[in-house]
Amino acid sequence: MSKPRTVTLALTGASGMPYGLRLLECLLAAGVHVYLLYSQAAQIVIKQELDETWPSRAKEVETMLRQRHSVADSQLRVFGREEWFAPVASGSNPADAMVICPCTMGTLAAIAAGMSDNLIERAADVAIKENRKLVIVPRETPYSALHLENMLKLARMNVCILPPNPGFYHHPQSIGQLVDFVVARILDQINVPHALMQRWGE
Repeated sequence: MSKPRTVTLALTGASGMPYGLRLLECLLAAGVHVYLLYSQAAQIVIKQELDETWPSRAKEVETMLRQRHSVADSQLRVFGREEWFAPVASGSNPADAMVICPCTMGTLAAIAAGMSDNLIERAADVAIKENRKLVIVPRETPYSALHLENMLKLARMNVCILPPNPGFYHHPQSIGQLVDFVVARILDQINVPHALMQRWGE
């Protein structure tokens, strides 16, 4: 897979928002064009975990994030979960790859069942049917048999299931380094170059 020109990043209401926002930062720094999708529950988790309040409207979030990351208007577009005219809602204009990070078990189950009741689910459905790379970062523990069955169903459709389980062989000294370990694995899956950590054997 060549370097993606566009990546859809979806934030759902699972714990683990530092992973998603660090991934956004790295994608933008790498020059990738990002379609950012988020749910209302994701906004609540962002406030809970990062003490950060996002505006109520997607366009206001878009302006805030463009200013924060100093990117051009064309590089980042933000959509709420009910914006059906977003490019990623159609197979005629899919992103090159999609990441759902963090992903709730409810969103994962809906995707496994072929549901498309909101833009996040529809974009994932498009990624699967158009044979684009889809990476799901499920944040739950422990996993029930139902969770595992849904993950297996998606894995058999070539969806990458990437639980945010950091390693410790690189001797992390901060929470940020643990976050970067997981983000590095995600970036590897969608073929975006990075220098977040030293690779094994180097």
